[in-house]
Amino acid sequence: MMQSPSAADMLQIAADAARSKGGEDLLALNVSEPLPLVDIFLLVTGNSERNVAAIADEVEDKMIEAGHKRVRREGRSEARWVLLDFGDLIVHVFHEEERTYYGLERLWKDCPVVPIAEPAPLGVPAERD
Repeated sequence: MMQSPSAADMLQIAADAARSKGGEDLLALNVSEPLPLVDIFLLVTGNSERNVAAIADEVEDKMIEAGHKRVRREGRSEARWVLLDFGDLIVHVFHEEERTYYGLERLWKDCPVVPIAEPAPLGVPAERD
């Protein structure tokens, strides 16, 4: 199955927001085949609890600004693994230790990787396919 066009747009908004707060090792997986209610998982790493919380807050703010409703949020108070559910897109923001320990990449290794466009340099409009 292919992800919906709205999921691809959501992915880009979330990825740009995560990068703007220092999110690292971004990986998007198309999980629409094994999980029919979700299209994409976005995995992001933060380097501290404060960084994880800042990344999650920025992703949530930018997604809401773009008109996407958050269905669920978990883990914000501990800020070790924050899950943000936007329906077609689920964002997992991990502290680096939790990302290694839980290894979602290994669990979902059969799912195709979804490319994430790099943000455009300041003053240069982003290219769209």
